[in-house]
Amino acid sequence: MTAAVAAAAPVSAKSSAGSSLAGHWSLDVGTLPMPQEMRPKRVDLEFRSAADGKWKTHVEIVDQADKTLYSESMLSLDGTPGQASGTYWVDTCAAKMPAPNVLVMQFAYKGAPTSTRVYSLSEDGKALTETEAYFKKDGTPAMRTVVFNRVPEKS
Repeated sequence: MTAAVAAAAPVSAKSSAGSSLAGHWSLDVGTLPMPQEMRPKRVDLEFRSAADGKWKTHVEIVDQADKTLYSESMLSLDGTPGQASGTYWVDTCAAKMPAPNVLVMQFAYKGAPTSTRVYSLSEDGKALTETEAYFKKDGTPAMRTVVFNRVPEKS
């Protein structure tokens, strides 16, 4: 997948309007590589095209104690860093959409990089795979892959 992302031709910020990534997504928490008692109860992700070719992201995480963490951002899709707000550990991020079905985002918190995430859409448009690349506390690189399912739009 990395080779496909690297080989994809750049897509302008205006291409987000036609992206099938837009919509509401719910994490299949069973795909998290951690013990069940450590998994969040729910993770919702929403992507939307916004004015001026920007991309709006809203993430909501409900943990085992029913505490809700969230993050929101409104970014250009040219890799320019932008601010994120909320209670989750991210305050700066950048995004690019190298293809209409692929989104790459980088996250930082308090000046330190935290992770890079690649979102890729299944051929049928019903599943969104998130591959997260990050570093463990000892500096060892690590990756994790999870699956989000599309939530049908309400009428």
